[in-house]
Amino acid sequence: MPDLAMSSAPFALTDTHLQFRAAVRQMAEEKVAPHAAAIDRDEAFPWDSYKACTEMELPSLAFPVEYGGAGADMITQAIMAEELARVCASTCISMLVTKLGMIPILNFGSDELKARYLPKVATGECQSSYALSEPDAGSDVAALRTRAVRDGDSYVISGTKYWITNAGVSDTYTVFAKTDPEAGHRGISCFLVEAGEGVTVPKLEHKMGLRGSPTGEVHFDDVRVPASHLIGKEGQGFTIAMHTLDRSRPTIGAQAVGIAQGAIDYAVGYLKERKAFGKPLADLQGLRFMLADMAMRTEAARTMVYRACSIIDAGDPDGDLGMIGAMAKCFASDTAMSVTTDAVQLLGGYGYSTDFPVERFMRDAKITQIYEGTNQIQRVVIAKKLLG
Repeated sequence: MPDLAMSSAPFALTDTHLQFRAAVRQMAEEKVAPHAAAIDRDEAFPWDSYKACTEMELPSLAFPVEYGGAGADMITQAIMAEELARVCASTCISMLVTKLGMIPILNFGSDELKARYLPKVATGECQSSYALSEPDAGSDVAALRTRAVRDGDSYVISGTKYWITNAGVSDTYTVFAKTDPEAGHRGISCFLVEAGEGVTVPKLEHKMGLRGSPTGEVHFDDVRVPASHLIGKEGQGFTIAMHTLDRSRPTIGAQAVGIAQGAIDYAVGYLKERKAFGKPLADLQGLRFMLADMAMRTEAARTMVYRACSIIDAGDPDGDLGMIGAMAKCFASDTAMSVTTDAVQLLGGYGYSTDFPVERFMRDAKITQIYEGTNQIQRVVIAKKLLG
């Protein structure tokens, strides 16, 4: 069994982290929060909020300086996710999804692919999607059916991906496809595919939450891509997919922490202002205890997320990232769901109304328990590591 107390270097927030949090919070409250309700209501991509984020150069955080990025550490990236999700989870995911799509290129791509695409995504000019899931291949990645057939200096890709975040908005798709259909998960390869001829979005989903982030079906109709757009080697796709999710899940945990914190902050203000039985709701011990529990769970989740981020920054020296990242994502998203549900309860009937943001926080929290691996899958990952 791994030594959970000693398996990673310690972390701490620096003055730079704290200053960055304050700056992002101010921007988010001034330029993102005012659009959040309309984005949710209209199911519209948050272009104004996205522009505000790019003006602050937030897309650059995840990418190396040599490719025009800021080269920020993972804790800084988690703080960004928290502060954006605190006011608008849809805007938050617009910052995270391109990083998800680019992790395979960052860690397995050729110098040519890095030089061509990373500078564009670092400026926010280019957005990307991670195209792994299919109708019959969500948690069971090995069951995917999308094919990539070598044809001279190209691959021809055909198939359909489901539940793709940023579908129809992204400029590139990181596509996982079978190059050897008989080899199970060992026959999966990874490709960078540009949006264009043969790439269509037949359907967008109407969702419970995260309604400002388009999620849809992406169809690849014999799309020809250069052989140079193979990421890594043939048959390495499953390894790339799992490596990528291990490094992305902590920021989904950060998104969940931000949603929970937004619900707490709103509930605190409400309890101070709303009166019942002649005194503020904040004076009622039962409600104070609910709020205290919400804050404790959220702070515990935040600490787990930062620890997972610190392991990524350290290069995963002990090989524990898969388990710790799964723990952080699972605990934080479960926390977000429980905290936002309690926030709705604290507001009573008002909490159930779309005139108040806590019902949106609750709806947005749910997806964090599902995407990038359901929390049941996270528990499988954790138990497998513990049991060897």
